[in-house]
Parts: sequence; structure tokens; C-alpha cells
Amino acid sequence: MFKLILTAAMMLTMVVTAVGCGSSEQSKEPAQGSDKKKLIAAADTTFAPFEFADANGQYVGFDLDLIEAIAEEAGYELEFQSIAFDGLIAALQSGQIDCVASAMTITPERLQAVNFSDPYYKSGLIVAVRADNNEIKGMEDLKGKKIAVQSGTTGAIQAQKISDRVTHFTGADQAFLELKNGAADAVVMDYPVTAYFIQQGNKDVKMVGEIMSAEEYGIAVPKNKQQILDDINAALQRLKENGKYEEIYKKWFGDLPQQ
Repeated sequence: MFKLILTAAMMLTMVVTAVGCGSSEQSKEPAQGSDKKKLIAAADTTFAPFEFADANGQYVGFDLDLIEAIAEEAGYELEFQSIAFDGLIAALQSGQIDCVASAMTITPERLQAVNFSDPYYKSGLIVAVRADNNEIKGMEDLKGKKIAVQSGTTGAIQAQKISDRVTHFTGADQAFLELKNGAADAVVMDYPVTAYFIQQGNKDVKMVGEIMSAEEYGIAVPKNKQQILDDINAALQRLKENGKYEEIYKKWFGDLPQQ
């Protein structure tokens, strides 16, 4: 009888200890921000000044600052992922991420696959060539030329309409490097990205012709996440009203947003 009582007491002690350990593990979860919803955003981080890695390897850029401000305004805890541009929509559709803030142009084709927020940036395409190239003066001179582009972009779509010698790269920086090395005659890219690239000391590259095909960027959201889309739009509107959007815009582009 004594052995039976002793065994029962030991088992009871083990159960209490196990429960206590379980409570201790739960307490290790961070309390701060635990009441916030998580927003998983992604971008292709080779598209300066919108999203890129700085000298310290930290992801920075206009889109990064904007989505951080939107998440804070909407009461979300932000998690960020770096994904190649041509894989962003697939990541949305698979549920891997909640939104894309990656200088993505709103197009009818993309609207069939995802929803977009209200536009947050006006852009357009431009042709870039080497500074010593006086033959190519604009888009009309690219027929049959070697063109470097970033895969999945509107620049790539436009280039393929003009030439059958288009080389696709995962990043904008790779396309510009192809041009600088003489392996491509031109790059078709978004104007602000091209301008920023030249400003960073790449004076051996120049822009030619007119800015064409006016475009608007939007934050892409899966079709089945309407609440997130509504929250992003509401937060974006408040940022425009309280001056935060203008502050971020001036930080990266030096002037006021286009109306």
C-alpha cells in the first residue's frame, strides 16, 4: 500500500511539473505586438530606388518605407520577403504572401490574377543606351537591336513588341550591367529606376527619347483577401492626407508627387 501511494504521488508530481513547463514555454512568446494582425509583404529587391539592398545588406527604398507606413497606420505587424519579380504574383496566388509592394504597374492582364490598391506612383518607360551611342535616339530605333530587360515587367513586354533579340534578367541591375558591358544595345526600363541608376555614378549610360506609356503602380493583393485590400487603401489615403506619403516621396525622389 505504501508503494502504491508513493507511486501515485510521484505521477502527480510529474503531471504538475509538465503543466508548469508548458506554461513556461508559452510565456516565451513575445507579448508586444501579439494583438496585431500580421501582413506579409514582398518585393523584388533589385529595383532601386523603390526596393534594394543598401551597403549594409538592409532592404530599403520608397516601396519599403511606404508599406511600413501603411502597415503601421492599418495596425498590422509587417513581415517582409524578397522575391524575384516574375515570381511575385505566383506567391500571392499560392498564399505565401499577403501583398506585393514592388513598383508593380496596374495592367488589365494582372488584374485578371490579382487585385490592386489605389495607385500610389505615376511612372513610364524610357530607353537607356551607352553614353557613346548616338545611333539609338528612342524606342523607334530599337527594331532588331539587342535589348536587356527585367523579366515580367512592362518594359519586357514593350521590348518584345519591337525586337526579337530581347534578353531577360531577374534583376534590373543585371540588365544595366549587360548594357554597360556592351552585350546589349539598350535597356527598356521604368524611368525612375533608370534615372536613379545613372545618378549613382553610372555616367557611361544615358536616357534617350521620350518617357512613354504612362503607368501607375499599385500594391497587389490576392483576390480572396478583400479586407487586406480595404485596409491598405484606407491607410494609403490617410497617409496622403496627413503628409506622411509626401514625406516618403520627397525622401527618395527629392520633389513633390505628381498629381
